[in-house]
Parts: sequence; C-alpha cells; structure tokens
Amino acid sequence: MSDIALETRFEEPHCVFNAKDFSSGAHPVWCPGCGDFGVMAGLERGLAKLGRPPHEVVLVSGIGCSSRLPGYMSTYGFHGVHGRALAVATGLKLTRPDLEVITVGGDGDGYSIGGNHFIHACRRNVDMLYVVMDNRVYGMTKGQPSPTTEADWDSDIAPGGIGLRPFNPLAVAIAAGANYVARGFSGDPNGLADLIVDGIRWPGFAFIEVLSPCVTFRPEQREWKKMVRPSSISAERDRAAATALVLGDDGYSLGVLYRGDRAPVTPALKPQISVADIEREFALSA
Repeated sequence: MSDIALETRFEEPHCVFNAKDFSSGAHPVWCPGCGDFGVMAGLERGLAKLGRPPHEVVLVSGIGCSSRLPGYMSTYGFHGVHGRALAVATGLKLTRPDLEVITVGGDGDGYSIGGNHFIHACRRNVDMLYVVMDNRVYGMTKGQPSPTTEADWDSDIAPGGIGLRPFNPLAVAIAAGANYVARGFSGDPNGLADLIVDGIRWPGFAFIEVLSPCVTFRPEQREWKKMVRPSSISAERDRAAATALVLGDDGYSLGVLYRGDRAPVTPALKPQISVADIEREFALSA
C-alpha cells in the first residue's frame, strides 16, 4: 500500500495523525518476510486511527524478536527482561492511567517464562492492551519449540516433536478474566489495526493473539494466509460459552472472539505532592 493510500485510509474527522507519525525510522533487523513487519504496520495504522499523539502512548516489551518492536516506533518504549513485560506495564498503567499502555511480545516470552504474569494480568483486568505475536517457535534463539508449538512438529532440536499439547492462550485468557479477546493475522495489517483500536477502546484488559509467521524456522507458515478466515464464533458477555467456542476452534479464525463486561481495575487517585511539600516535611523548625 502506498504512503498516500495509508494517509487516506486513516483520514477521519478527529484524526490528525498518519501511520508514519508512529515510526521511529529505525530499520528493523527482522528476517525478510517475518510476520512482525505486518504487526508493526498494524500498530502504526491503529494508533493513527486512534488519534492519540505518540507521546501519550507507551509500548512495553520483554525479550525476543517481536520484543524489539518498541525501538521501531516513535512512542515511548520500555524493553524489559524476559517474561516480565506485563508486570512492568501493569505498574505503569496503575501509576499513570492517563497514558495508553500497550504490551507487545511473542509466544515464548508471553506464555512460557511470562505465563504466570499473563494469567494474573487477565485476572486483574487493568485497562491496557496486550498484543502477542505467535509463530509457535523460539525464533531469536534458533528454532526451539515454544508453548504453542504443535505436538508433532519435527525439528533438529526435537526430532519427532515434543509430544505435548499446545498451550491455548485464548481459552486461558477468557477463563482467567480478560475482558476482550481477539485473534488477528500479520498478513492483514488493516484488519489488525481495527482490532487494536477496538481492544484499546474496550474497558479492561484486552488481549490480541496475532498469527505472525516465522519464515526462517517455520517456512510452512507461509500457508497461513490460505488458512485464516473471519471468525464465525463470538460470545458477548458469556465467558463459559466463549471458552467452549475457542477450545473447539482450529486456531485460524480471525476477529473478536469475546467481549466481557467486567469493570476494569482503577487505582484510587492520590493527591499530587509537589517538591515544595516534601521540602516542608523535612524543614527544621526555628
């Protein structure tokens, strides 16, 4: 899509930004053909459509190929340690509720070492967005199976497959209490942009799983573009039904799969304390 087309796509009455405004200009080091390029495009376009300026948005990430993303965007960013991105993002959102906080990462970072934080972030239901780029492999560390890898995926490091049932992040998110659950595809950045805006605007913890192919270690994932389709399943405010529907899905349905009505956690606003107030506390009486 041309730059002119991009600007036209996001020209709304309230919108004064285009996708380029959210790019840092740094050249990504991802492999050619990596799905994360499409996710970055979806984020840039979604934030342009949302209409908030870059300095009011913070991207928080952990470790992995996808977690490099904050450096490629012009928003504030925090590149943290492995699996701890949601902990950082939760603390940030609770202390600065005025900011738009978005966490990004991969399936290894988010569901393995970060799995505990993922469950409790859903449970706490803080008003922020979590975008996970799932390629079902550890790409940065040379192709090990991840929590979402198919049980029979054959590789040099796991001949014949690992034989373990894949982790189902969507079902876990719904059961644990996430208020918004959706699936996108990196090959459809415009559709992903719409999900990002919808997730941000929906109150509470929003989780978007993005199918993002790793063409280096899993070249067969190029076929995902033929397998994905708009979802025929969705459950509004019925958590049990949504969990059952997601468990029965084949993993390639795109769109909003669940919207809940839980009230998000909001911190009690504390009175602002100035430096002068602190100085007075330590002032010596005459």
